[in-house]
Formats: sequence, structure tokens, C-alpha cells
Amino acid sequence: MVSIQLQKQNLLQTKLFINGSWKEGVTGKSFAILDPATNEEITKVSKASEADYEEAIQSAFTSFQSFKKTSARERSKLLSDLYQSLIKNKEDLGKILCYENGKPLKESIGEIEYAASFFQWYSEEAPRIYGDVIPSSSASKRIITIRQPIGVVGIMTPWNFPAAMITRKLGCAIAAGCTAVIKPASETPLTALAIGKLCEEVGFPPGVVNILATDHEYTSKVGALLCEHPKIKKISFTGSTGVGKILQKQASSTLKKTSFELGGNAPFIVFEDADIDKAIEGLVACKFRQSGQTCVCANRIFVQENVFDEFLSRAIEKVKGFKLGKGYDTNDSSITHGPLINKKAFEKIKSLVDDAKSKGAKVEIGGEGSSLGDNFYKPTILTNLTPEMDIFTEEIFGPIAPIIKFETLEEVISLNNSLDVGLSGYFFTKDINRMFKLGEALEIGMIGINTGAISEAAVPFGGVKESGFGREGSKYGIEDYTTIKTMIIGVE
Repeated sequence: MVSIQLQKQNLLQTKLFINGSWKEGVTGKSFAILDPATNEEITKVSKASEADYEEAIQSAFTSFQSFKKTSARERSKLLSDLYQSLIKNKEDLGKILCYENGKPLKESIGEIEYAASFFQWYSEEAPRIYGDVIPSSSASKRIITIRQPIGVVGIMTPWNFPAAMITRKLGCAIAAGCTAVIKPASETPLTALAIGKLCEEVGFPPGVVNILATDHEYTSKVGALLCEHPKIKKISFTGSTGVGKILQKQASSTLKKTSFELGGNAPFIVFEDADIDKAIEGLVACKFRQSGQTCVCANRIFVQENVFDEFLSRAIEKVKGFKLGKGYDTNDSSITHGPLINKKAFEKIKSLVDDAKSKGAKVEIGGEGSSLGDNFYKPTILTNLTPEMDIFTEEIFGPIAPIIKFETLEEVISLNNSLDVGLSGYFFTKDINRMFKLGEALEIGMIGINTGAISEAAVPFGGVKESGFGREGSKYGIEDYTTIKTMIIGVE
């Protein structure tokens, strides 16, 4: 059994958070949370069934009747207090996240800071939910619009960002005046439950935030319940495109509003006039962060032929400087990368690399597992890639960088736009004309130009095509959590 020692030990919660109370599930079942670095058990958490979620939904619905009437300033204060609480407890929260997710401790604390920024942002946005006065064609009428909270929100989040994927959604919901029922990923519920503890401590009314962990036994049933329940008026989901399609079909039964952030296949394009230092820095930031397990990771690295050899050699040198290890090993500050989340993730990466090698790809560095443990895979660079290889079109979700030589602008536009997904992308160039031409031509929701870091609270986060719809963060994020009411007033 792995032991997590915290300054504030009560942040390590294992029960269901429903209506402001911590309770066991009605079935009395629990499931184990594993440390991905060792596959050892950290703790067991209560397993929520459909009955538990039904109770949480009813609680959120009841709470909504009063919470929707709170002032924007009241909600702003709650979010501001929650932001301060996350920052105050970031070391403990980061440690919890590190143990259950596997990313290095410094990176885990960085995620907590990033996650907290959404509460800060939406504490500032809450008082700025505006309506309009619209001139009527009739002199005897006045048209006024107001934005009102949509209702109870069902939130489903992935394991790769256990804190930020919740706060980016929950911050919007609270700012708008909604209540929430949250299903965190079964691999990483401890971070979510710790956030629930902080919600309780800063004084969120009972039922406004409900967090229920569950595992594969109930996951699909719970997903269907959230999507089909008539008292839930919006679903926000981050995960795979395949699961998103299932949830969208289920949500159609009640015509509820949905926002989905789904799979991606981000291109990373380096032109011959690029600042190679910035490009290498960008590659490290968006390909190897979280060991490549992010939805906005560079998936295919396209490098123009004139600078291909220089870029490749420098990328290899950079990867040589990485060090795998247990993210919570405070005795080794040189650790840069942790394990993959589980054995299934490892096997997927191994399969993609083996397929590429069998079809002629060259392993420049890495290309194998590590003796550190079953879930560790060495950061890898591949060359000699062709479209026939699975890795050329599949989302990788691991520390594998396929570097591909290209010649023309039109070539990389075609290679990207032929895919069914379009979440994020990156390119590096000093040519202002190319920036606009390529930026407008790529069928992608978010594009980093001369940077590999695109995520912050101010960014409208989301994709196009089968990467989903809706935007999270930014001034636009709150729109999906409100409805517009129009009042037409007759005057004499």
C-alpha cells in the first residue's frame, strides 16, 4: 500500500461528496486507486452506482432552485475563495495528483496552479454576464435579453488532467449560477475529491457541487444516466471521440445542451525560416509534457527539408537529457517524465511503434520500455514515416515524436486537413504572410504560432470536426452554461 503524507491529511478523501456530505455508496462497494509508477494500491474509494448519482442529481436540482438566485458577486466571492484555497494547498493537491496520475511533482503542482486559474478567471467573469437592449422595428415595443443559468450540469472528465479538466468546466458553471454533478476519471478521482473538500471548506452551499467516483462496473451506465436524465440540462465531456459520439446520441433523448472536447491529432510544423531554438522549446512543451498524454500534444512533427537534419539532431540531444522516474521522488529533482497511466496505455504505444518499425520507420532514440516499471516507456523519436503506418493517422497519447520531412506549404495543409479531427496545431515561421495563410487554412480549433504552449484560462479551448464543439475558458466559455431569455415589452 502506497502512503501519501500531506500537510493537510483530510484532503485525501475516499467517499462520495453528495449534498455537502461525505458518504459511502448505497452498494457499499469500493475500488482501488493505483500508483502508475509501481501499480501498487494507494487507497480504495467508494464506488458510486446509478442510485448514488440519482441522489446527487436530485440534490443538485434542489440546490439550483436557490443558487440560481444568488447574485453574481456572491458567486464571484465563492470562486475567488476557492481559487485562494487551491493555491494555499497546491503542494498537497499536487502530491495527490502526482501519486495517482504519475506526472512529476513539479508538473503536478503546475497543473494545480493552472487549474486554480480557471476559478480566478471565472470569479472575474461572473459579474460580467450581460444581456442586451435590441432596437425594435416598432416604436411601441422594447426588446430586452438576459442570460440565465441553464440548470444542473453533468461533468465528465479524463485522467490526464485530474484537476484542470474539472475546474475549467466547474468555474463556468458556478459563475453562471448552475449546480454540478461531477464524474471524475476512475484512474484519478482523488484530486477531484480533494477539490470537493475545499468546496466544502470555503462554504459552497450543499448540493451545488457533487463529486462521485466510480469505475468500469458503472461508468457506461452513469454516463447514460447523466445524458438522459431530464433534470440535467447540460453535459460537458472531455475524452475520446468514440465515447463522445455515444454520449451525444444519449443526450439527444432530452435535447440537452452539450459541449465536447474530444480527440485530436495535432500537427507541429517547422518551416525553413523558423527560429529553431523556439521550435525545439515548443516541441518539448507540447509533445513530451505529461509524457505525451495530452489532447493538444504534437502528434506528427513536420519539418521542412532544408532544416530537417538540424532540427532532428537537436531534438535527439534534447530527448537524451530527459530522465524517467517516479514523479514523487523528491530525492531526485532531475526527473522530467513519469510513467504512462496504465498497462493498456503502454501496450498501445508499443503497438504503434512496432507497427511503424515493421513498415520501415527508424528509431532515432528510445523505442522501448524501461526497467523502471511496466508503465514506463522511453521518450522516442521516429523518422522515415509513411502514411501507411498507424502512427501517421492515430492519436498517439504517449512520448513518441514522429518527425516527417516535407517540402511545401500546400503539402502540410493537405496532410492535416485530410483528417477527421481538428483540435490543436502548431507551426513555426517568421513569415507574416505564411502565418495568416496557414493559420486560416488549417482545419483546427486552436493554433500555436511560434509557441508550443497554448493553454491558459483566457484561451477559448476547443476543436472543430470530430474533435468536438463548444469552447471552454475565456469570455466565451460561460455562454454554454446559460440560456438567453428575451422579453418584449409593449409601451404606450
